[in-house]
Amino acid sequence: MKKTKIIFWIITGLFSALMLLTSWPDIMVSEDAVKFMKDQLGYPMYMIPFVGWAKVLGIIAILIPGFPRIKEWAYAGLFFDLAGATYSIIAFGGLDSGMIFMLVFFALLFGSYFYYHKLQKESVQ
Repeated sequence: MKKTKIIFWIITGLFSALMLLTSWPDIMVSEDAVKFMKDQLGYPMYMIPFVGWAKVLGIIAILIPGFPRIKEWAYAGLFFDLAGATYSIIAFGGLDSGMIFMLVFFALLFGSYFYYHKLQKESVQ
């Protein structure tokens, strides 16, 4: 169980850090976030801080112990955020080599989710 817990926290920590780093420009409604979300993708301005705060709340839900149902919703929400971002980028500009970086986000998300459930199973036994 100790090995599983260490792996979970490393993967979850990396995933959380990446998601928090990507949420900051949205929360601050930075010029780059506006240029990308509004000007390039065509999303309304009110979506920019909403998406940023939703990411932060999802990460908080994942990091705080307990609340398994909220964690499930948080993992689902973060998956849909990443899937929506990937789809929007592909729809706007097509596939390019920069999209490979999105695989890192998905791998960390699925790794965190997998080890979260593995920890849950181990703690019941």
